[in-house]
Amino acid sequence: MELRKYKVSEGIRLKEVDTHEFIEDAEKKLKKIRKKIADLQDTMYAEGKYSVLICLQGMDTSGKDSLVREVFKQCNVRGVEVHSFKVPTELELKHDFLWRHYIALPAKGKVGVFNRTHYENVLVTRVHPEYVFGENIPTVKSLDDLNDEFYHGRMDRINQFEKHISDNGTIVLKFFLNLSKEEQKNRLLRRLNIPEKNWKFSSGDLKERKLWDKYQTCYEDLLNRTSTYYAPWYVVPADDKPTARYIVAKTIFEELKKYGFKEPTLAEKDLEKLNEFKNELNNE
Repeated sequence: MELRKYKVSEGIRLKEVDTHEFIEDAEKKLKKIRKKIADLQDTMYAEGKYSVLICLQGMDTSGKDSLVREVFKQCNVRGVEVHSFKVPTELELKHDFLWRHYIALPAKGKVGVFNRTHYENVLVTRVHPEYVFGENIPTVKSLDDLNDEFYHGRMDRINQFEKHISDNGTIVLKFFLNLSKEEQKNRLLRRLNIPEKNWKFSSGDLKERKLWDKYQTCYEDLLNRTSTYYAPWYVVPADDKPTARYIVAKTIFEELKKYGFKEPTLAEKDLEKLNEFKNELNNE
């Protein structure tokens, strides 16, 4: 499988990117690859030099929650931290827009998953600019101030934020789950038709669906402006969930293994006494 085709390395147009791809036996392949991811994370934890930040974005019903569950199922639960960012709290609004994301970053040795991310600040707030008023930014006095220049400035600061954490040992991988509007319709209907799935439905989903084209325009802009060599975006076809999960897992594994994580060795003074320690335990 050629993973480079999913990576945003030059300008893309989402209308020209396929949302459907089918990989045979994707579920079986995922089971094998997620065990390898778990082993890599264990070694990364022991080494203590790097952390990993996985960013997931996508339209409603694109499969973010189930992807997190399936891809990281075999990882040590202490090694993976998942954060789902909702509407900012009163405290969070008293800080800059990146603050709540910065304090949620994974420590060295751990994998952090942002299920919806700091990009909501140039996505949802761009579709609904009135939300920005809650931040009480001195330079924002009217909707006229929330123009392309404002959001592109935020994207520049996001790039700087990701460069900063990358330089300090955080491996940043970002995935946009590219869902078709037709498949979203099918998934929303499923939530309505299956009683056990009703709780997942919100009338707000339909309101946001009417803004589909605007969201796609905003996604395209941020993908093109914020995919960098130190924090690349991958556009993953998401109409088939098993395929999307496998592509994400395979990408994570292939990228992480490049770092050659190694377990630390015992101090020389302890190595010299290894047999002595064994004998002490065996002779208890």
